[in-house]
Amino acid sequence: MDILVFFLEAIFAAGFGFAVGYLYHRNITEKKLKSADERAADIIAKAEAQAQQKEVEAKEEALKLRNEAENDINRKRREIDKQEERFQQRQESLERRLENLEKKERNLNKRQSVVDRKANEIEKIHEQRLAELERISQMTRDEAKDELLKMVEQDTRQDMTRIIRQVEADTKAEADRKAREIIVLAMQRVASDQVSETVVSAVPLPSDEMKGRIIGRQGRNIRAFENATGVDVIVDDTPEAIILSGFDPVRREVARLAMSRLITDGRIHPARIEKLVQKAQEEVEQTIKEAGEQAIYDAGVRRLHPEIIKLLGRLQFRTSYGQNQREHAIEASRLAVVIANEVGGDVEICREGALLHDIGKAVDHEVEGPHAIIGADIAKRYGVSAPVVNCIASHHHEIEQESLEAVIVEVADAISGARPGARRESLENYVKRIKALEDIAHSFKGVEEAFAIQAGREVRIIVRPEEVDDYEAIKMSKDIARQVEENLQYPGQIKVTVVRETRAVDYAK
Repeated sequence: MDILVFFLEAIFAAGFGFAVGYLYHRNITEKKLKSADERAADIIAKAEAQAQQKEVEAKEEALKLRNEAENDINRKRREIDKQEERFQQRQESLERRLENLEKKERNLNKRQSVVDRKANEIEKIHEQRLAELERISQMTRDEAKDELLKMVEQDTRQDMTRIIRQVEADTKAEADRKAREIIVLAMQRVASDQVSETVVSAVPLPSDEMKGRIIGRQGRNIRAFENATGVDVIVDDTPEAIILSGFDPVRREVARLAMSRLITDGRIHPARIEKLVQKAQEEVEQTIKEAGEQAIYDAGVRRLHPEIIKLLGRLQFRTSYGQNQREHAIEASRLAVVIANEVGGDVEICREGALLHDIGKAVDHEVEGPHAIIGADIAKRYGVSAPVVNCIASHHHEIEQESLEAVIVEVADAISGARPGARRESLENYVKRIKALEDIAHSFKGVEEAFAIQAGREVRIIVRPEEVDDYEAIKMSKDIARQVEENLQYPGQIKVTVVRETRAVDYAK
């Protein structure tokens, strides 16, 4: 019974607690809902107020934009009105000008009709006068025109000849004066020696008995020597000497050294010959290298390829008309430097171009073609600059000269070769050159006589005056000089003089 009562009390207490909790939670929830409703109403009120504010601002902005648009439209309308007004004014101005032009055109048409009528009258008068002139002169219009043209041509040619002579005389006087100053200055500052040209070398012998030892049994020694050196050994009646003959000067020098060593040593047999020839070749190669290095040092040129230096050294054994080509190259380089300083050329290009201008002569017996073109190809192959290559290739006019420096190199080459005592020429070549000069002169029409004088330094041509006038004489001298340059090789320069003489002869009876 007590348990039942306790159990009923517990149930009652639990139900009471549940009812109290329920009522508490319900009260709390109602308060929260009320608070949320109040906040929601507050937010809605604020939102409605903001919306009303934004609507007012939007209306104000729209009104502002509308006012600005209306102002802009009014401004553009005013501008359009102004432009229409200016356009109207221009149109009226153009219409007035068009009316004026139409009036002027009508006036011009009237004047043109008057001019045409006058021109027709003048043409009739002109034809009448021409007919009268033809009747009086007994010549047609074409004949009179030809006669007049002949007279004008004759007068013009005479005037042209006189002007050409005057200009040439003035130019030549000034050029000669300046050229003399430059050339004399260059020649005064440069001096050099000379050697004689030869294709043989003489080797002295201690006695004529040595000739038999050089020849050897059945000629084996001399054959071995010629095979090893590539030169001919001439053993003749020349007392106490033998002759080494060869076109290649380097080979000839090797042969001379080897033969001198054999004669000094006394042991002459094929094995010894080969050994001494090999040693002589090494010595000559070293000599060539040293000669090339000395040449660039004397000329003041720097940074050349070793192969070009070696070719410069080979020029030590090359001569032209008796002039040593290595010394000629150094001398031309110095002359070119002096001339370049005087006339404002590039000194370094002239220095290097003049030093290398005959480099092709070191191998021209091995390679076909003019030595200037050969030298230019070699220089280009070993990295020489283009202006210097042009100086080398054009110093004999095989190609066109492209710069002042190329002309300076040509002048320096001519001065070095043409100065007194620099070169000599064999009698046979001299006679051939003289004859060739006269033959070239005789090949021109109107030439009566031609004489090569002053040892071939001048060719004097006598022309027939009835066939060659003064202008043709001037032109002939230039043409002959150009043909001589193209067809002949000669040291220095050749003067071409054309003489046209008219003689009037009469007899008193």
